[in-house]
Amino acid sequence: MNFNDVMLERNARFAETEFAPELKMLPSTGTVVVGCVDPRVDPVNVLGLKQGEAAVIRNVGGRINKSLLETLAVLSVVAASAGRPDGARNLVLLQHTDCGIIGCHRHAPALLARHLDVETDALDDLAITEPYKAVALDVAALKANKALPDGMVVSGLVYDVKTGKIETVVPPAPLRAPAA
Repeated sequence: MNFNDVMLERNARFAETEFAPELKMLPSTGTVVVGCVDPRVDPVNVLGLKQGEAAVIRNVGGRINKSLLETLAVLSVVAASAGRPDGARNLVLLQHTDCGIIGCHRHAPALLARHLDVETDALDDLAITEPYKAVALDVAALKANKALPDGMVVSGLVYDVKTGKIETVVPPAPLRAPAA
């Protein structure tokens, strides 16, 4: 049996035992988690998320880039059209140790630069090899992005792939003080 068949069997069990048709389109906690595509770091598992609690967006490195910002903008329109004009209120950046993005930095820097929407010589400024610094830099970039709502709460976490534990690097705080 190939793995596609295995997944279909698992889905059949899910549909019978766990499917929840009453779930809403928007996350019940107003939370969006941005994480890496690394299969060791599935935000649903490492954060203990339940179905419907959070929207999860994954990209290489769990880093901020143009595509992620566009996705967040689309989500805010979806939320508004679904009757929740405040959209996502909690944005969690989840990066991790021993990330494959480091290898891309070494072996294909031009490709990584395009992914992160920077010039190749700017990659070192993004702390690619230092996830604790990288997540703090990405939170700072979000705070500087005026297209995101002021009152959105953002935090930065790093998952250690050797221990399974998460460290809060940037505690939850509003992006900016709401306008007076």
